[in-house]
Amino acid sequence: MTHGVGERMHRWATDLFPICRSITGDGVRETLGFLKKILPGLEVHEVPSGTQAFDWTVPDEWNIRGAYIEDEAGRRVVDFADNNLHVVGYSVAVDEWMTLAELQPHLHSLPDQPGAIPYVTSYYQKRWGFCLSDSQRAKLADGRYHVVIDSTLAPGSLSYGEVILRGTEEKEILLSTYVCHPSLANNELSGPVVTTALADWLQNVPNRRFTYRILFIPETIGSIVYLSRNLTAMKSNTIAGFVVTCVGDERAYSFLRSRSGNTLADRTAKLVMSHHAPDHIEYSFMERGSDERQYCSPGVDLPVVSIMRTRYNSYPEYHTSLDDLSLITPSGLEGAYDAIRKCIELLEHNHIYQATTLCEPQLGKRGLYPTLSTRGSGLGARAMTNMLAYADGTRDLVDIASVIGISGEEAIETADRLVAAELLAIV
Repeated sequence: MTHGVGERMHRWATDLFPICRSITGDGVRETLGFLKKILPGLEVHEVPSGTQAFDWTVPDEWNIRGAYIEDEAGRRVVDFADNNLHVVGYSVAVDEWMTLAELQPHLHSLPDQPGAIPYVTSYYQKRWGFCLSDSQRAKLADGRYHVVIDSTLAPGSLSYGEVILRGTEEKEILLSTYVCHPSLANNELSGPVVTTALADWLQNVPNRRFTYRILFIPETIGSIVYLSRNLTAMKSNTIAGFVVTCVGDERAYSFLRSRSGNTLADRTAKLVMSHHAPDHIEYSFMERGSDERQYCSPGVDLPVVSIMRTRYNSYPEYHTSLDDLSLITPSGLEGAYDAIRKCIELLEHNHIYQATTLCEPQLGKRGLYPTLSTRGSGLGARAMTNMLAYADGTRDLVDIASVIGISGEEAIETADRLVAAELLAIV
């Protein structure tokens, strides 16, 4: 593991946690502004409300300054200032007195998780509402309540961030994460902070082979808008992509395949995860839930997968106030960072190889094989002899490593030694 990167990511998440994000608005801009201080090359784009993107339209921009429910004695029984999940996302403004019976249809809670505040949104239908714990809701007494949501929903723009890191080749690797949820740690902030750390590492990698397209977008509408503007170039150049989400806890590792299930991204992720986290859970595309839905959709067909810790919708704190900073850890974040970084490093070194000799080469005279033959003496060179046996000019390094049962790191090292000895050639 890379010393200290986990702690850095957790500090970033702690700083970003209080910001009220949504699919549009000042919270997204504030988040992107924070990330731009770490990644000066991050370019922020604004797409006007009303812009058509395939079957979707960019909605009006939403901003909120405050909200509360106050009883007749002036006590605030629910206050947005205490937790920004207390208001249904995209709630229109309201300032009314009403009875508890009139208020109840606008309240959202979770009877099966009485201590949790649910995360609820209504982006494309105008309404207002409050979210609160079921235990809070049960304490509301009959009477009249003053309900205030100080928000605006008006023409504005959708904001997203983009970093393009040029390589020696035009072919691209995509990293995509989202910046549209309020104070949720694993489901929201783990993705942007891990992606930022990967981008920070990549921008300092000398002689990058591939170009990297790194996106910080609002989920769903953001990826649809981005694809509507960049699809031609992405279809031509993308060789692999990763949606980075739910990458902060320590409970599990997960891998979600692309729609086709056999792209270079799938093969690379499967090989890396088989060694990085052998007990990981593998999900099919039928169990998708994030922006891979758009990147892998028919006609788009990008080779995009997800490597996660505990997958979205698979842990009890998901989309509730319990998904807080205690759920993600420096170690959890760093484990996911390492897994995706290993995928990138393997892709950077992935070539189709051809053995340069007929029959087995004599490794001993090149210092690659023991010159004294004893039982088991050749086992240390088994990775080299196996790689040579499968380097027939049709298999890439990912395929060879998968067949002969070695990790991506060992495959890179072995191939480099054989190329240096002129026993392997890149096709």
